Amino acid sequence: MKPRTFKNFENLDMEQLPIPIHKLHGGKHFAGLYAGEHVAATEFVIGATFVVLGASTRDILLGLLIGNILAVLSWTLLTAPIAVDTRLSLYTYLQKIAGDSMTKLYNWANAIIFTVISAAMITVSASAVRFLFGIPAQLGWYSTNIWFILIVLAVGTIVVIVAMYGFNTVADFSTICAPWLMTMFVSGAFALLPILAYSVIGTTEITSLNEFLQIGDESIWRGVTNTGEEGIGLMEVIGFAWAANTITHFGLIDMAIFRYAKKPSYGLYTSFGMLFGHYIAWIAAGIMGAGAAVILQKPVLALDPGDVAYYALGLSGFVIVLIAGWTTANANLYRAGLAAQAIFKTQSRKKTTLIVGIFTVIVACFPFVFTKMLPMLTYAGLLVVPVGAIVFAEHFIFPKIGLTRYWAHYKNLVTSRPAIGSWILGLVLGFGLNYLNVMSFYYLFLPVWLFTILVYTLWAKQVGANKSYPEAERAEVERNQAIEEFQEEQALHEPAEIRDHSIFSKVLTFISIACLVTLLVLASNTMFNSPNLESYEYNKSLFHEVGIFCTLGYFVFAYWNLRRKKALNAVVKD
Repeated sequence: MKPRTFKNFENLDMEQLPIPIHKLHGGKHFAGLYAGEHVAATEFVIGATFVVLGASTRDILLGLLIGNILAVLSWTLLTAPIAVDTRLSLYTYLQKIAGDSMTKLYNWANAIIFTVISAAMITVSASAVRFLFGIPAQLGWYSTNIWFILIVLAVGTIVVIVAMYGFNTVADFSTICAPWLMTMFVSGAFALLPILAYSVIGTTEITSLNEFLQIGDESIWRGVTNTGEEGIGLMEVIGFAWAANTITHFGLIDMAIFRYAKKPSYGLYTSFGMLFGHYIAWIAAGIMGAGAAVILQKPVLALDPGDVAYYALGLSGFVIVLIAGWTTANANLYRAGLAAQAIFKTQSRKKTTLIVGIFTVIVACFPFVFTKMLPMLTYAGLLVVPVGAIVFAEHFIFPKIGLTRYWAHYKNLVTSRPAIGSWILGLVLGFGLNYLNVMSFYYLFLPVWLFTILVYTLWAKQVGANKSYPEAERAEVERNQAIEEFQEEQALHEPAEIRDHSIFSKVLTFISIACLVTLLVLASNTMFNSPNLESYEYNKSLFHEVGIFCTLGYFVFAYWNLRRKKALNAVVKD
């Protein structure tokens, strides 16, 4: 018979408990997860934005490398250690140290952030569909074409329904998108570099690094904006690459992911998203945007992702924009629905997702949400970084200076004034510095983070963190021991995952990989075997014509293989 204390856990939502040891994942899981999430539709927007902002070629190549390495280190040194130590999501941990009021405020912030990101991705997906119907690109603050709005409503409705009922299927499907997306970004750059070379050096062949740098300086990252003003420099490029994901690393939202990691060093697996995803994909997107601009004789500002993807990848371009936008929108709308459900606890997740989804689709009708993606991501990070600072202070600093971790929980506080007050003061500092233009807004998260840590530590010390709570601490230790025993017993009834080693599944894997290799070979042939414009046009047409069949083939066989593995494990569980 189970110990009586286990009854306290059986009736809890498992999200409120630490992740048990038997549910931890290996490094391969995190490599695939980050590669899938960070090679997405946003890369088209951000890659082109660096062109518009007037970054130089050398600053892009070096700055993006440094900035993305700093992001990887932020996950590894900040997010992963707290997540592995506690095995809790940020939401659960925050409620423990800051009370219900702070948690509700934070959930409101997350609901808004993820709603806007989802809206932007719906607009990006709609840009692929509008291209098929010859509707002009919509790049202003609001749409001027009723048919584009109808497309957004149609695409958005599908996204909302899937987020409500079929998110698990989309999540599974997203895992197979990463290799294809990475292949397509590289292939698209290869397909358009020769036409850029011809526009600059008069030949479709690039024979040296110096020629590539010259092409970049004169036709892609020219160091000046479209109005002729000096563009952003190395420090700004580094800052944005680092700050682009402050929501998830300094803001600690990815504790929800790394609580499943076996050890903190798994934070290094984010490099599969940052270096293979952001670094390569942003550079490739810039090349594709500039190449499409040359072909269409339009400035990059006048193009949307649908334009860029079609001229780089042919019909496969519609697929990449539609799928990348759709899967990203679904994931973020699901997060927004969860945040809303945490606020309105009496409502189901489906209902809150529906309500949030309606607002999301309305916002998606205004194209500014994707054209202003770069600054919005930075400001969104600024909004949640103070919360990450509060958690960091409580978890790492308090024990080192003699303060009591979880003091607010031990005092049964519904509202932690130090937590809410520090968050507000951190926001005042950040947006105040931005208003006064004291420093580049890409780096505002750093002083805000440090300031919030200092304010929260001093404030908490004054109102209870400097005291000890022996009885409450003893009860906490006993509760954690009971949880471990409960989860150990649960593990005995968990079926082991079955690996599919069948010949047929291996054949499916081989065919799907062969489709990707064929795409890359055809793109490489366009890049490296086009000595003149005539051969270039022929090679690019071949890549476009065969590429769509390779794309369809990859998804058919890769998804077929995925469903076989899922079905095998479903039978075992039954």
